[in-house]
Amino acid sequence: MSASPESRSAPSRRTLLKAGVAGSLVLAIPVPHAQGATTDAQTHAAFVPDAFIRIDARGKTTLIMPQVEMGQGIYTGHAMILAEELDAAWSDVSVEAAPANTKLYANPLFSIQATGGSSSVRAFWVPLRKTAAAARAMLIAAAARQWKVDPASCTAVNGKVVHNASGKELSYGVLAAAAAKEPRPANPRLKTPAEFKLIGKPLKRLDTPDKVNGKAVFGIDIMPAGVKFATLAASPVLGGKVAHVGDRDTAMRVPGVKQIVVLDDLVAVVGDHFWAAKQGLAALDITWNEGANRTVDSREIWDSLHKASESEGKIAKARGDAVKALKEGDVYEAHYELPFLAHATMEPMNCTVQVTAAACDIWVGTQVCARAQELGAKVTGLPLEKVSVHNQLIGGGFGRRLDIDGIEKALRIAQKVSGPVKVVYTREEDIQHDCYRPIYYDRLSASLKDGKIDGWRHRISGSSIMARWFPQALALSHGIDGDEVDSAADEPYDIPNMRVEAVQSEPPGLVTGFWRGVGPNANVFAIESFMDELAHKAGKDPVDFRRAMLGKQPRLLHALNVVAERSGWGRPLPKRVGRGVCCQTSFASFIATVIEAEVDEQGEVLVRRVDTAVDTGIAINPDSIIAQLQGGVIFGLTAALYGEITIEKGRVQQSNFSDYRMLRIDQMPTIDVHLIKSGEAPGGIGEPGTTAAPPALRNAIYAATGIPLRRLPIDRDVLSGKKPLPPIRPITFLQPIRP
Repeated sequence: MSASPESRSAPSRRTLLKAGVAGSLVLAIPVPHAQGATTDAQTHAAFVPDAFIRIDARGKTTLIMPQVEMGQGIYTGHAMILAEELDAAWSDVSVEAAPANTKLYANPLFSIQATGGSSSVRAFWVPLRKTAAAARAMLIAAAARQWKVDPASCTAVNGKVVHNASGKELSYGVLAAAAAKEPRPANPRLKTPAEFKLIGKPLKRLDTPDKVNGKAVFGIDIMPAGVKFATLAASPVLGGKVAHVGDRDTAMRVPGVKQIVVLDDLVAVVGDHFWAAKQGLAALDITWNEGANRTVDSREIWDSLHKASESEGKIAKARGDAVKALKEGDVYEAHYELPFLAHATMEPMNCTVQVTAAACDIWVGTQVCARAQELGAKVTGLPLEKVSVHNQLIGGGFGRRLDIDGIEKALRIAQKVSGPVKVVYTREEDIQHDCYRPIYYDRLSASLKDGKIDGWRHRISGSSIMARWFPQALALSHGIDGDEVDSAADEPYDIPNMRVEAVQSEPPGLVTGFWRGVGPNANVFAIESFMDELAHKAGKDPVDFRRAMLGKQPRLLHALNVVAERSGWGRPLPKRVGRGVCCQTSFASFIATVIEAEVDEQGEVLVRRVDTAVDTGIAINPDSIIAQLQGGVIFGLTAALYGEITIEKGRVQQSNFSDYRMLRIDQMPTIDVHLIKSGEAPGGIGEPGTTAAPPALRNAIYAATGIPLRRLPIDRDVLSGKKPLPPIRPITFLQPIRP
């Protein structure tokens, strides 16, 4: 098994963020118990053992949901965990979004209120079970007290407490008020997996019906009384300011336009509806003082990153004597490049705000509810308790809504508008003002000995998101961004001599942010691509080459064996068709993926089939795991085939799906997910599919054509022979390494 996140040499964001509560179990913090009925006992009496559970007198059980639902199925997953340990009737369970409150609802892995890092199940698996088991014990105690029997003679089942000897039973609703008066047990007994009745079943998601019938409310759907609509144009060059706004009279004559808001770095038009605001904005003639980034282009950024990579990085992991090993045996070197990527979420960035002298209300879908509240207080100058964040369903997050730049702009605009205003980004504004997945430049060197890797050096150069987003984390890790080296500092192979380095290099002209997998996007791609090239050098089958170095990783080895069998690895394929494999341990899950792809004479790539085997520990809801991996694979394939953000004269060149293309439905391959039964604690599953797809596809292309692509997105001109493979940059890894 791989080391847990807490024991890694260079901790990732899932451990680095422990600067706040230092890993305390927020679920152990109780809120006052409900005091029973005041008018109608059947409606108002409630059992509120803590900040997460509410049971009313009708037996309705509500989970106050600490994590945000953005399509990953966590509302259902958390509700299943709660219902399992509480022994609640599944049909009586509902979910309610938690308010902004870090003290009560912080993610135990991060110690802040945040949804990300494939952490929702992992973080709350034990705490949520404990709080539910404690509530169950209190309900049993209340029933036993009423019957004057030993609580051990009673059983909770399907929303009722049953006295085993007499057959008497009381519903949770009837017991709610009495249970609220019982003492809360500190260490309630948790069920064993053999006792699970709900966990492991493919239950239908709680949020699906309303998403199908249109009742689901996302951030963009919020309509407070009297709301106006606004859309904006921010400076097209990062750091630029508004110079002049012309044709205001023309804009104001657009039917429905009510107001023009000019701030230092943006212009917004407010109207009765979005179309009016959009047409009014288009009528304006805006000129900009573009500032210092006006000449930045992609070539400059890449050149700067390449130069930075020539310097030694900070040591993220060291084992054995990499210097000596890399002077012996057969030594090979390679580099890999990954471009900037936008999120392009289905629901464009939006935020609805109302600011008055006394209060601020924010309606938004965000992955960081408490940060949004803190920002509201900072921008408006109001006390924190006067800022209310009404968190909504998210139509795609992928890390984009871990940033609050859109909320900040909406707050500033709302301060100039009377009444509530809904600020909605156009797709162009969204793509051109994103917080982009960083570019990465990975340089690797390895020596082979007896058909295995003996020496290994991996230097990762790229942006540090954590330095901007949570700088306290870097102080805990000697200046190393754990995200940047994630899945590299803890790569799974048994390599006796290795060294992993991190070089921080910040690009000018844009902001980098989290993008569904972050560091593993780059590192798994580089490592697994290099593995295939090394297997070729060693004259080994790529699967066999990996198997020989996974003896200390039985869960990953088993996943590799499963996917090799299920994918038909080794069976003959037609000309220009290949299979590629990827192995990874990321987000505490063990995943092996095989992609079968065809490359035609024009360099077009057809993904024919995807098989992925996963050991993610106890599967809460197998259907959600399958859906997450399938969606992640599609997200990753899209990036590998088409994804790239480029800069010219300080401006992002891509603007919509016409030039930032998505994979289309007629290109969808068959994606088979093979779940491996496990009794281990659950791992994360939202990001590994995205991480696995690009290297598996790249290796399938390598097998089909013999062309070792070293950069994404895939270059069809290289695959068709219209242009040569880019030259390999010289790598000088064999210089002396400082101790």
